[in-house]
Amino acid sequence: MSALAKPKVYVADDDADVLGSLRFLLEADGFDVRTFRSGNALLKASDRAAVDCFVVDYKMPELNGVEVADRLRKQGATAPVVLITGHYDDRLAARAAAVGIQDFLLKPLLDDNLVKRIRKAIANDEPVTAP
Repeated sequence: MSALAKPKVYVADDDADVLGSLRFLLEADGFDVRTFRSGNALLKASDRAAVDCFVVDYKMPELNGVEVADRLRKQGATAPVVLITGHYDDRLAARAAAVGIQDFLLKPLLDDNLVKRIRKAIANDEPVTAP
C-alpha cells in the first residue's frame, strides 16, 4: 500500500444493515471499503490480493467467518482477518486463531474498536500463512 492510498478493507456480513453501518464507519475513517453479503461472494472477488484487511462476520449462511478465513489462507491471502461475532466462546477463539485470524470483536460494540483493530492489524504488517 502506498503512503497516499487508502487502506483497502473487505467486509463480509449477511446483514445488509450491518454492512451499511460498517461501510459508513470505515469510509468515514479513511478506508477504501468493499462489502459482500456472504463469505462466498468475498472469496469470488478477483482483487483480494490488494486487500489490506478482511473483516468477516462469524455467523453467515453457507460459510461462517472462520471457514472464510481458512479458505482465504489456503488461497494465499496474507492480509489480516478480523472476525466480528455476537457469540464468543473459547472454542471459537481457538478455531479462529488456528486459521490465522488476528483479532475478533463482539457485536454490537464495534465502532471505534473496529477501526483501532483494523489499523493495528494493518500496522503489524506481518503476512500470515496457511496453517
